Amino acid sequence: MSSNVSLFKYGLFLLLPLSFIGTLGAQHPLSLSDAIQLGLENNYQIQISELQKDIAANNNDWAVAGRYPTINLTLNSNNNYRNSSNPGSVLRESNTVNTGITPGIQANWTLFDGYRVQITKEQLESRELLSEGNIKVAVENNIQVIIQAYYNALIQQEQLEVLAEILILSRDRVEYQELRKEFGQSSTFDILQTQDAYLNDSTNYIVQLNTLSTALRNLKLSMGVDDSAASYTLTDTLSAEVPTYEFNALQEQMLNNNRQLSVQYLNRDLASINTRLQEATMKPTVQVQTGINYDIALSLGEQQFSFDPMPQELPGIAAKTLTGFVNFTASYPIFDAGVRRTRIENAQIEEMVAQLNINDLKRQLDTQLENTLATYNTQKQLVEVTGQLVNNARRNLEIAEERFRGGLINSFDYRSIQLSYINASQQRLNATFNLKNTETELVKLIGGLVR
Repeated sequence: MSSNVSLFKYGLFLLLPLSFIGTLGAQHPLSLSDAIQLGLENNYQIQISELQKDIAANNNDWAVAGRYPTINLTLNSNNNYRNSSNPGSVLRESNTVNTGITPGIQANWTLFDGYRVQITKEQLESRELLSEGNIKVAVENNIQVIIQAYYNALIQQEQLEVLAEILILSRDRVEYQELRKEFGQSSTFDILQTQDAYLNDSTNYIVQLNTLSTALRNLKLSMGVDDSAASYTLTDTLSAEVPTYEFNALQEQMLNNNRQLSVQYLNRDLASINTRLQEATMKPTVQVQTGINYDIALSLGEQQFSFDPMPQELPGIAAKTLTGFVNFTASYPIFDAGVRRTRIENAQIEEMVAQLNINDLKRQLDTQLENTLATYNTQKQLVEVTGQLVNNARRNLEIAEERFRGGLINSFDYRSIQLSYINASQQRLNATFNLKNTETELVKLIGGLVR
C-alpha cells in the first residue's frame, strides 16, 4: 500500500510541471522572423528615430535653406498730438491731433551670400541621411537583442527537455526499486538513493522551468509586447548548419556596410559642410528689398494765423500717399577682431576630429572583427566536440540503464552517468548559444542585420 502511495506521489509530482510546460505559448506560434517583425513595430527607440527622421526630411527644403524671398504684409499706425505757439510766425498757434494708417507689402531677397544657401541645403540633406542612419542603427540593435532573446529561450526550452528526460528516467528507477523491494531484492537504502536522485532532478526541473519562463518574458520585452497574458510557442529550431567565414571578405563588407562607420562618415561630411559655411562668412552679401506703402493721414484741430484773429478749424480731410520702392544693399565684412577666422579654424579642427574618429573606429572594428571571428571558429569546434560528447553520453546512459536493470552496476555508478549526460547536454547547449550570439555579432559587424 505504501509503495502505491509513493508511486502516485512521485507520478503526480512529475505530471504537474510537465502538463504546465505543455500549455506554455500554445496560443501563438512564433518564429524568429515573426519575433523580429513584431519587435520592430513595437520598439519605442525606432519610433523616436523615425519621427526625428521626419523632422529632418521636413527641414530638407530649399525654403528652409533660404533660397526664396520673404514677403511680409505690414500695417503701421501713426498717432500724435501737437500744440505749438509762435507769435513771430505766420502760424501763430496750432492745436492738432494727427492720426494715420499705413498698410504695405514688402519683399526681401538675398541675391548672393557666399553660396551659403547651397551649402545649407547640402547640410540639411546630410542631416536627413544621418537620421536615416540612426534608424538603421536602432533597428540593428533591436534585431540583435531579439535574436539573442529568442535563441536563449530556445536553449532553455531544450535544456528543460533534457531535464524532463532525466526526470522520467529517475522516476522509472524509483518504480523499479519499489518493485524490487516487494520481491525482497532491494533495500531501503537503495530506494532512498533513487528517491534522492529523483527529488534532485525534480528540483532542477522546476528551477529550469522558471528559467524558461523568465527567458520567454525577456523575449516579450525585447519584442515590446506589454500583454502579460500573451504566450508563445517557439517554432524555430537551433540550426545545425554552421557557415564558414573568411576574414578578408568580412573586412571588406564591414568597411562598406557597417552602420556605425556609415554614421561616422556622415558626421565627417557634416563637419566639412560646416567648414564651408564658416568660410562663406568671409564673402560679401547682396540683398534686394522692394515694396509698396499706402499712407492715409488725417489731421483734426484748429490753427490761428497772424493775418486772421479768429482760429480756423481744420477740415478733417484725409491725405493719401502711395509709395513704391526697390532698394539694393551690399555688405562686405572688413573687420571683426578675427572672430570669423577663429570659427573657420575651429570648424577645420572639428573636421579633423571627425576623420580621426573614423580612423579610430576602423581600428576598433578590425580588432573586434578579428577577435569575433576567432571566437566563432573556436565555438564551431566546441559545438562539434560537445555534440559528440552528448552522443557518447546518451549511448553510455542507455547502456548503463540496461546494466543497472541487470544488476551489473550500482545506483551510484548509474547516477554518475546520468549527471555526465546532463553536463554534456548543458555544455552543448551553451556552446550552441554562444555560437549563435557570436554569429549574430559577426553579421552585425558587416552590416548584414539590416538590408
